[in-house]
Amino acid sequence: MRKLVVLTGAGISAESGIKTFRDSGGLWEEYRVEDVASPEAWRSHPDTVLRFYNERRRQLEHAKPNRGHMGLAELEREFDVHIITQNIDNLHERAGSTRIIHLHGELTKARSSINPAQIIDIGYRDILPGEKAPDGSPLRPHIVWFGEAVPAMEEAAELASYAEIFVVIGTSLNVYPAAGLIHYVALMTPVFLIDPNPVTVPSSHEVVVINEGAVKGVELLKEKLKSVEFLY
Repeated sequence: MRKLVVLTGAGISAESGIKTFRDSGGLWEEYRVEDVASPEAWRSHPDTVLRFYNERRRQLEHAKPNRGHMGLAELEREFDVHIITQNIDNLHERAGSTRIIHLHGELTKARSSINPAQIIDIGYRDILPGEKAPDGSPLRPHIVWFGEAVPAMEEAAELASYAEIFVVIGTSLNVYPAAGLIHYVALMTPVFLIDPNPVTVPSSHEVVVINEGAVKGVELLKEKLKSVEFLY
């Protein structure tokens, strides 16, 4: 089976009702990034950080995967599909995808503040102020904050380099290092971009653009993938 690697961003989950950060009405209008998504914020006002992610976790509990998520899961019948997501929700998993790399962490997990490898599943419950990890340090969201290293980048870059088809869905390709993954894709590898908004692709690849949201876009992608022109 051909290796199909998909990079997904906030746009795919927006159609499930998950607020994005940068759109009008998005989360950044309610919170400053410096106050909720940085190590400095965690040190100076952890209760605000916990409240922000607790609210997002409650929202996620009631969200459902959309046809975009489910369409990618269905492609596993015909392709060796690997998803690299910038999203911290679990909608790909709930849709049935089985090979997923979360670049920026996972909302339904928490971890030690001093040992990044000590991760626990918390589901959709709140992290309480003052709650401790098993090692006694404050329990923090399992999220990669601005200014922190992205532990999964090396694995994601290797996947991108072996892709036989590369697909980008719902991301502006402005957030690094994730946006740089396309530079690891071989020049002869077909690249597809699904987004209703104009996106500048920072690469020398020829890109097949599908100007649609994820739900309709994934359906169109599945049709295009049947074309011998793109696969051989």
